[in-house]
Amino acid sequence: MLKEYENRFLSSEVPARPANEARFHVIPVPYEATVSYAGGTERGPEAILEASDQLELYDGTSFPGEEGIFTHCPVDCSGAPEHVMNRVRLAVLAALDMGAVPVVLGGEHSLTYGEMVALKERFGSFGVVQFDAHADLRDSYEGSRWSHASVMRRAVADLELPLVQLGNRIFCREELEARKKHGVVAWDAPQLCRDGLPEKLLPDDFPENIFITFDVDGLDPSIMPETGTPVPGGLSWYQALDLAAKAVEGRNLLGFDIVELAPREGHIVSDFTAASLTYALMGIAQRSGKR
Repeated sequence: MLKEYENRFLSSEVPARPANEARFHVIPVPYEATVSYAGGTERGPEAILEASDQLELYDGTSFPGEEGIFTHCPVDCSGAPEHVMNRVRLAVLAALDMGAVPVVLGGEHSLTYGEMVALKERFGSFGVVQFDAHADLRDSYEGSRWSHASVMRRAVADLELPLVQLGNRIFCREELEARKKHGVVAWDAPQLCRDGLPEKLLPDDFPENIFITFDVDGLDPSIMPETGTPVPGGLSWYQALDLAAKAVEGRNLLGFDIVELAPREGHIVSDFTAASLTYALMGIAQRSGKR
């Protein structure tokens, strides 16, 4: 039987209920091993959980919390990356066993690999929709294939998953070449900010089952300053939510994550924004009409 974490997501508004009766399973993963600029992502999950108690049950459109939110105890992030990824995998599978939508709170972006392995094990092929300032398509970074800068390379090269990238705006040459090699579809921040929401966001042959990974640095630093590598020129709040809703429309959202929040003491805006983003994506999942 799953034990619920004492610091529950939105505990101020959502009563506790058994794991098998909750549509959303929140899984904190305080993992930080390969950050390349500012640190602090290991504190991200706890900051999001604490900020979530300041949310309201109504997300502006519906009441996703009424379908139940169960919060797992944080994943043990000690030891080698392979062991951490396997623990993330097992936590996601436990949520899926309950018929829930796994909602993973990071932690650095590399942890997304464990989620994708679990989803591929359970569902086979699915599509990945990535919100991010960076492409994360390096084969390795600073000597590690487990780097947060390599997680999407693992998705397309190792797991052979189709990928759509949203809001990217800083690259190395290797990443641009990897996009071409692996057929990655990209709507970069300059194009989105200048031209608006594309009429057709995902390719016609993109899988019905999708997974969203949301690195908070995909948002503009004016609204999300507390992140490991903030990059100017990012997505606005409603622009990001409109993109997420369009990606999910007519498809089945298997799960999602929110990663790379790096909270700073005395600076609560980003914590609350990340918690709001988490709940907003729950609402988008609820209104998709699929489970």
